[in-house]
Amino acid sequence: MLRDFIKHFKRKKFYHDIIESLIKALEAKDIYTKGHSDRVAKMAEDMCKELEIRGRTREIIHIAAHLHDIGKIGIPDGILNKPGNLSDDEWEKIKLHPTIGHDILGDSKELKEISKIVLHHHERWDGRGYPIGIKGKEIPMGSRIIAICDSIDAMTSKRSYKDAMDWQLCKLEIEKNLSVMFDPAFGKVALKLIPIWSQELKC
Repeated sequence: MLRDFIKHFKRKKFYHDIIESLIKALEAKDIYTKGHSDRVAKMAEDMCKELEIRGRTREIIHIAAHLHDIGKIGIPDGILNKPGNLSDDEWEKIKLHPTIGHDILGDSKELKEISKIVLHHHERWDGRGYPIGIKGKEIPMGSRIIAICDSIDAMTSKRSYKDAMDWQLCKLEIEKNLSVMFDPAFGKVALKLIPIWSQELKC
């Protein structure tokens, strides 16, 4: 029994180290990513607690939140770090990052579930997202959670091309997009947590 526990612990640590290395590789390319990934993972963890998602499922979602933008490794620096508006062609290249992330992670049996969540984190509840355009509960649960957290952090973060949105305005945007961009049930949980996040998360 002890031997099995030690084996499991070492195996878990091994994959944790791989994940840390992947995150560091992306951070070296895009300095914005570190804080963003950490905040999205924190929000996803809080939502899982509220939704009473436990055990391995919560762990998978938490890791996927950290890795959701790993596919940006495959996006040219000139596009990824462009200070102004993207052209239509550049935007189409940015939209490839969920697929690239899925391909990076998908070859590993251990990361297969995570890769699926990463693939679909820009899908929308109404089916107008990317890369595939699936809708509603066809979208993996982890992807639906991360989509909300990712959007909240994108809105409330200052970037080179925009100021941070006020948290109250962000809340209104989430409310407006329930059953449009976001799972309505998960979105309501996020709305409940926004007052806490506005104090805890410094962008």
